[in-house]
Amino acid sequence: MNGDGLYDILVIGGGINGAGVARDAAGRGLSVALCEQNDFAGATSSASTKLIHGGLRYLEYYEFRLVAEALSEREHLLDIAPHIAWPLRFVMPHVAGLRPRWMIRLGLWLYDHIGGRITLPKSKALRLDRMERPSGLKQDITRGFAYSDAWVDDARLVILNLLSAQEHGAEIMPRTRLADARRVESQDGGDNHWLCTLENTGTGQRRELKARTLVNTAGPWVAQMDRRLNPDADGGRHAAVKLVRGSHIVVPRLFSGEHAYILQNDDKRIVFMIPYEDRFTLIGTTDVPQENMEHGARISAEEEAYLLRAANRYLERPIAAADIVWRYAGVRPLFDDESDNPSAVTRDYTLVLQDQRGLPCVSVYGGKITTYRRLAESVMDKLAPWTQSRARRAGWTASEALPGAGFKRADRARELGALQKKYARFDPHFLARLFSRHGLNSHAILREAQSPAELGRDFGGGLTQREVEYLALHEWAAEADDVLWRRTKCGLHMSEEQRAAFRDWFAQFGASRFCPSRMQQTQDA
Repeated sequence: MNGDGLYDILVIGGGINGAGVARDAAGRGLSVALCEQNDFAGATSSASTKLIHGGLRYLEYYEFRLVAEALSEREHLLDIAPHIAWPLRFVMPHVAGLRPRWMIRLGLWLYDHIGGRITLPKSKALRLDRMERPSGLKQDITRGFAYSDAWVDDARLVILNLLSAQEHGAEIMPRTRLADARRVESQDGGDNHWLCTLENTGTGQRRELKARTLVNTAGPWVAQMDRRLNPDADGGRHAAVKLVRGSHIVVPRLFSGEHAYILQNDDKRIVFMIPYEDRFTLIGTTDVPQENMEHGARISAEEEAYLLRAANRYLERPIAAADIVWRYAGVRPLFDDESDNPSAVTRDYTLVLQDQRGLPCVSVYGGKITTYRRLAESVMDKLAPWTQSRARRAGWTASEALPGAGFKRADRARELGALQKKYARFDPHFLARLFSRHGLNSHAILREAQSPAELGRDFGGGLTQREVEYLALHEWAAEADDVLWRRTKCGLHMSEEQRAAFRDWFAQFGASRFCPSRMQQTQDA
């Protein structure tokens, strides 16, 4: 921000795309602010299938560029975030009457070769009845294929990008909505600028902010925000968004081993069964049109039945609705390419630039978690005519580790072992889960503690008062669910009574005790 309080970029929306843009721009030396009307990753970016993947099924829709880019990005993300992302082997059982074996082999061969430098094991054919551990599948399903992709904690990926952006000088504003924005032509020889009014959604307090450029990463609300910011663009014509809901269910662990399953369905879609949080299996996803975001995204009874039916087609021991311990849904804001099939709508991103009076706005339609970093670079390319004279560097985000990841991915086990050795009086499993959220920053949470009692109240599910304080003071956690379901997944490991007790504690002590000090830190900085 210059002496007149003028930012180079204001990013609207704190999901993965907004966080990636803020990080990239701030690291180039540009002045950046980001606002999010709710919690960070509070919508689509915490409701994914938790995968870094090229999208094997996208090959059927000839999305070769997207798949190649995603496979390349998979390598970068495994390098810069090895504490929250790691390789995952996928097994595809073969069922007669669906995709023929030759088609699967061809698709996997392309998947192994079109992404450039690939370090993960290549695909191969399998005998499922000769696996080291029981497959959990029906006995007549004996053949299949294996290939590689990767896992990621989606909500933590957002937070770590925001922390990195903040470390590079960005101002990060949670629970702050854009109340108004208009282009202003300076009358005194100064810079033309966007004049933006921001409102804290909790207190109602407002402030004005000036910016040279805007980036609209509002996710499911991107088209609505685009029309609001650029009402006169192209004679009133705007890009359209197609909202597609993806829903998931979580059940107790269904099979042994650390691999995941990718299941072909009779509607030509695929459904994943993925090991999740040690004791569970994540099953998803659906592709269902969503009309609007008025009531948010919620899984329907039909979607639950669809996922159960898809899994039971393969499982030796069927599961039922009573087995579901958690369910969630997110809405993908896909660029409307006029496809009638929700599964066929492109997952590629489209950037729409509106430049009026030399004051640009870039709106981001579509995209996927795997390609967020490259998407951010593309946004900066769009804005280059207005920003490159002040930028110090570019192309840096593929090599600089995210917070907590100052080690090579091959050294993950060694770093976890060092943490467990240093804190030998703690449960190794507790430390492993803490490390999978914070990496090397786990040391900043545990500090000099010599026993679990020194971490304060134990809320159950592996959540301690010490970590909650850290999340509130350093990661913008302001409500109980920010902690239970986004900064961590400890809520899944807790009983309903434990979750209720934590919510009561946080409401009474958490927000009032920690968040004001976090606000004061921001003001002092």
